[in-house]
Amino acid sequence: MPAKLASFFLKPGKEQSLKRFHPWVFSGAIAKAEGKPQEGDLVNVFASNGEFLALGHCQVGSIAVRILSFEPAEVNYDFWKLKIEKAWNVRKSLGLTDNSETNVFRLVHAEGDGMPGLVIDFYNGTAVIQTHTVGMFLVREMLVEALKEVLGNKLKAVYDKSGKSLPYKAEISAEDGYLFGDDSEKEVSEYGLRFKVDWVEGQKTGFFIDQRENRFLVQQFAKNRDVLNMFCYTGGFSFYAMKGGARLVHSVDSSAKAIELTKQNVELNFEGDTRHEAFAADGFEFMRDIKDKYDLIILDPPAFAKHRDAVQQALQAYKRINTRAFEQIRSGGIVFTFSCSQVVSKEKFREAVFSAAAISGRSIRILHQLTQPADHPVSIYHLEGEYLKGLVLYVE
Repeated sequence: MPAKLASFFLKPGKEQSLKRFHPWVFSGAIAKAEGKPQEGDLVNVFASNGEFLALGHCQVGSIAVRILSFEPAEVNYDFWKLKIEKAWNVRKSLGLTDNSETNVFRLVHAEGDGMPGLVIDFYNGTAVIQTHTVGMFLVREMLVEALKEVLGNKLKAVYDKSGKSLPYKAEISAEDGYLFGDDSEKEVSEYGLRFKVDWVEGQKTGFFIDQRENRFLVQQFAKNRDVLNMFCYTGGFSFYAMKGGARLVHSVDSSAKAIELTKQNVELNFEGDTRHEAFAADGFEFMRDIKDKYDLIILDPPAFAKHRDAVQQALQAYKRINTRAFEQIRSGGIVFTFSCSQVVSKEKFREAVFSAAAISGRSIRILHQLTQPADHPVSIYHLEGEYLKGLVLYVE
C-alpha cells in the first residue's frame, strides 16, 4: 500500500462504480477523509468497510478523485513511464508512429489511456502537453523524462500548454513554454497534406487531430461539389475537399488569425489554386443567405457547451445552425455536422439535428455516424470519453 497518503472512505454502496472501473469519484460519494489532502495530492480510496478500491489525484469540485490505478501502486517515474509506453504501443499498433504520410496524432488521451487530466499530442517530433488537473501538472517533469525514454530520437521537443487548461480555482500560476528542446518544425503531414500548426497561439494544442478520419471522408464526397466549410479554424476540411476534386471551397471562421493560417495552408498544398476563398466572418451571419450556393456543407463549430449549465443553450445553437444548412443547401446536397461538447450527449445532439430537419421540411437520410479516431480511445468503463459526435446527411 502506498505510504503516507491521505484517504477517502466512501458511503455504503458508493463503491460499485469503482468496482466497475469507472475512473471518477464524485464528492457526494465520500463519507469521510483521513488526512488533509490538497488539490493535486495522491489519495487512496476505500469502501465503507475499509476495502481498498483505487488511488488517484485529488481535486476540488464535483469530481473529487480521478483514478490512476485500481490496484495499490507506487506512483513514481516507472509508473508514468509504463503508462506512456502503453499509450505509445497503442499508436504503434495503429500504424501512426512510423508513418511518413501522417506524422501528427494524439499520444495520450486522458481517461482513454488511464491518465485522467492529461492530453499529449505529437506533432512531427514535438509533444504538446496539456494538463487539466493539478495532479498531472505537478508530475510534468517525470512525464517529460518518460517521453524522452520511450520515444527516443523521435522526440525533438516538449511544449507545455497548460496555462489555460487547469481548473480556474487552482492556485497555480502556469505559464506555457518548452520543457525540453525549443521552437521546432511546425509543419506536419496528414494523409500527405501539409499543415502549419501553431501550438503556441492556436486553439487546444494547435490542431484538431480528432477530425482526421472525418476529414478524409469529406474527400470521398467532394468531387464536383461546391463546398462550404463553416467554423473552419485552419482549414483542415477544406483541403481534403480540394484534394477530392471540389469545384470550389469556401472557408469561414470568425478568427482573422485562423483565416490567415488557412490561406497559408492552401498555398502549402494547392499553390495558386483559385478554387479556394476564405472569409473572416461570423458563422451564423454568413449562413443567413446561402440559398442554393453549396451542395456540401461542413458544420464543425467550437464547443457550444463547456459545462452542464450551458447544454440547453448549446442545443438551440446546434438546431439553429443545422436548420440554416438544411433549408438552404441544394437538393442532393451533403451535410457533415458535428458536436465536440462532451456535456452534450450523442442522443441530445441527434435530437437537435432531427429538430432542425423537421423545421426544414426536407427529406434527409443519415449516411454515416461519426466519432473520434482510434488515437482518441474511449475506455469501455468511461463512455463519457466519446465526446465527438457527427452525422453525414443526404438532403433531398
